[in-house]
Amino acid sequence: MDLVLTQKQEQILSPQMIQTLRVLQMGAQELLDYIENAAQENPVLDLTDTPRSEEESALRQEAEWLDREERRLRVQQERTADSDDEFPRDCAAAEEPQETLLQALTEQLEPLHLAPPLHQAAVVLIESLNSDGRLDEPLSDIAAATGLPLCLLQQALTLLQQLEPAGIAARDLGESLCIQLRRVHHPLQPIALAIARGCLEDVAKFHYGLIAKKLRCSVTQVKEACDLIRTLNPRPAAAYAPVQKPVYLIPDLTVLPGPNGPELQLNDRFFPTLHISPYYSRMLQEAPESKEVQAYLADKIRQAKQLLQAVEQRRSTLLRCAQYLLRVQGDFFEKGPGHLVPLTLSDAAQALELHESTISRAMQNKYLQCSYGVFPLSSFFSHSASHTAAQDTSADSAKALLKTLIHGEDRKKPLSDQQLCDTMAVRGCAISRRTVAKYREELGIPSTAGRRVDH
Repeated sequence: MDLVLTQKQEQILSPQMIQTLRVLQMGAQELLDYIENAAQENPVLDLTDTPRSEEESALRQEAEWLDREERRLRVQQERTADSDDEFPRDCAAAEEPQETLLQALTEQLEPLHLAPPLHQAAVVLIESLNSDGRLDEPLSDIAAATGLPLCLLQQALTLLQQLEPAGIAARDLGESLCIQLRRVHHPLQPIALAIARGCLEDVAKFHYGLIAKKLRCSVTQVKEACDLIRTLNPRPAAAYAPVQKPVYLIPDLTVLPGPNGPELQLNDRFFPTLHISPYYSRMLQEAPESKEVQAYLADKIRQAKQLLQAVEQRRSTLLRCAQYLLRVQGDFFEKGPGHLVPLTLSDAAQALELHESTISRAMQNKYLQCSYGVFPLSSFFSHSASHTAAQDTSADSAKALLKTLIHGEDRKKPLSDQQLCDTMAVRGCAISRRTVAKYREELGIPSTAGRRVDH
């Protein structure tokens, strides 16, 4: 047996370094929970909620200003929505529909005066629908979980499928389309129903000849029936507000207007003041007789100091990174979404003389609030949409231009992806047709056929 000596270099992170990295990547709420848990486990660590009446008053004024700005921008964008020169900005979130699908369906049940068991079964099925308005779970499983008879659930399902919106409570896409087709008066409805039942994969592949052979009809009839199917809604529940409760974020940073341009503020006022308890510090200095007590106090004070250092380093690093973003992405904060410049983690790391992984951790789970809304810090790192060295177009700007072009197109003759690609190149944004299609899909904009309006 031969013995071989090898030499290798390894970097082992200390517990303090691991804690520092962990704290750095925490969001505001996660860090607050972490601090509170640490204070419960470490008696040496004191948390003090100091009165901040003046600061709280300033915060309220800032929040009110930001709220007014968001509402003002929303109104302005609604007024200019029909303009060819400007398309509503990314962050101008449309008013969320207030009514949920559950509320809409439940209200439709009331005038039917159903028997209590059938009403209960209908409500159970409504609560089982997914975000698309479909019923993913088999009726047999629902019956086993609720104790309701299977026949009663089947009766309730048939009832729900007759309510609005059409296509609701279907088990799959095909059934949803069939429910909608049964309410349509069209000469090719029977063919469209047959296609929806078993030929949707062939429709996606444009295998019209194969469908015509299966259904024993002409290719022209198949094409017209497919056009009819494309007018239907594959997601009947999309018009309703989601059932999930909204998630409220605590912005780590706020950008407000100042006399010399946008100003950055770190939102750490709601954090309790951290400090080491003077009582335990004195106890350790007095050198207790018990060596175990002395060792215990020394260890807990060391842990508390490490946490204080980690929190302060997080604050310092986050502030440095945010100030850099404010300088580089100044146009965004003055003009809004659509004005990001290309920026990578490597650029920031080189400018701040930090490691890319440090920048990445500092951006993770952090949010910034400005007059245009609340944005994750990572969204300000916009890679170049073009790989041409001379091109200085960010993905954000490319998407904004794409939306503008599509908004101003002729609805009867919408632009193809290639035409959009060519037009964008003329305007100084040279990206490939494949990238145009990718951005269009990310923006939720249909293809040329989906945007065409015949009348």
